[in-house]
Amino acid sequence: MRTVLVTGANRGLGLELARQYAADGWSVVATVREPDQATDLRSLAGAIRIEALELRDFQAIGAFGEQFGTGPLDLLIANAGTWGPEQIDRASDAEGWVDSLRVNTVGPVLLAMTLLENVAAAQGKLIAITSKMGSIDDNGTGGYIAYRSSKAALNAAWKSLAIDVADQGVLAAVLHPGWVQTRMGGASAPLMPEQSVAGMRRTIDMLDARQSGGFFKYDGTTIPW
Repeated sequence: MRTVLVTGANRGLGLELARQYAADGWSVVATVREPDQATDLRSLAGAIRIEALELRDFQAIGAFGEQFGTGPLDLLIANAGTWGPEQIDRASDAEGWVDSLRVNTVGPVLLAMTLLENVAAAQGKLIAITSKMGSIDDNGTGGYIAYRSSKAALNAAWKSLAIDVADQGVLAAVLHPGWVQTRMGGASAPLMPEQSVAGMRRTIDMLDARQSGGFFKYDGTTIPW
């Protein structure tokens, strides 16, 4: 049985990722900040193990890796993220910006490195859920500095990660899920989570050494950096 780890699995895309992979017979390790409140996740059918993980807490990430053990991990999907302040006007906004970087950039990379031996044992894949808003080329409207910069930093870090782990047989890529009807995306978004996740899963499946290090839309289209 193949194993996937999904962060931020209590709602939205993370919940749908856990649901679809479990339905297809994968063993799912689903991480959330507060397992006791993950009611929808607990209602899913399949082999799902719910674990507590706070990506802001770097010591907790290290401890999580130690508890995970030495078993192979076929797929890691760093999905958890935060929006952050919309403007950087005062000191409190700057603190929120730093928090965005902790959650959206540093935490996912540290988790990937913490579990790298597990992923390498499976010759597996490291996937980070990013956003088209992290594309510098695509930024024609400005604003949202905290979110944009944290995702752009994630993209740059994951690209380096893909290069660094290639000799271990591990593939890595960042995926833009599209504009999806989640708490972050809002009710006006054109995509449902089921559509986005199905597309991302197809893109993940097709990922090989030639695509490793790439930035893709959920449907496999390449996005400029």
